[in-house]
Amino acid sequence: MQKIEEKLKKCIEEGKRGERHKGLREINPDKQLALEYLNKAMHNLKAITFFYNGGFSDWSASAAFYSLYHCLLAILAKNGYESRNQSCTFAIIEDLIKNNKITEITIEELKDIFDSDIKENLEHSSKILDIRESMQYSTKISIETDTFKKLKEKTIILFEKLRREIEKD
Repeated sequence: MQKIEEKLKKCIEEGKRGERHKGLREINPDKQLALEYLNKAMHNLKAITFFYNGGFSDWSASAAFYSLYHCLLAILAKNGYESRNQSCTFAIIEDLIKNNKITEITIEELKDIFDSDIKENLEHSSKILDIRESMQYSTKISIETDTFKKLKEKTIILFEKLRREIEKD
């Protein structure tokens, strides 16, 4: 069994136990819930600039990540899943891409958000989750202007691709 298949099997089993922050649960596909997650994602997308302009640019990184993460949760709801764990979310999204159930984003683009195969120092990573974690868990209170611009641009590009996926019939 491949690594992703093993991860998904574990996530589904954890989801059946109903523990907090663990696993994937299979649900009925829910387009309305998907649209609600998309609405939350758009709210977070607006917060990227709001935080930056307000002098809280360290929170811009969290808003960028969560705008995309809520899009991923929307895609899961649309496809009949509920996730309680980020690594499970990324695993099922990768599987959906590999099985052509998601076509608007590639695995390489998904890895721009988070790539579990890379074990580099957070300070030098351009992955959106790594930037969020670097800002959230460090003592820094501001993000460099160049990093902010690249983060925002990458987030908007990925957001639009994910939104197209969510809005497909």
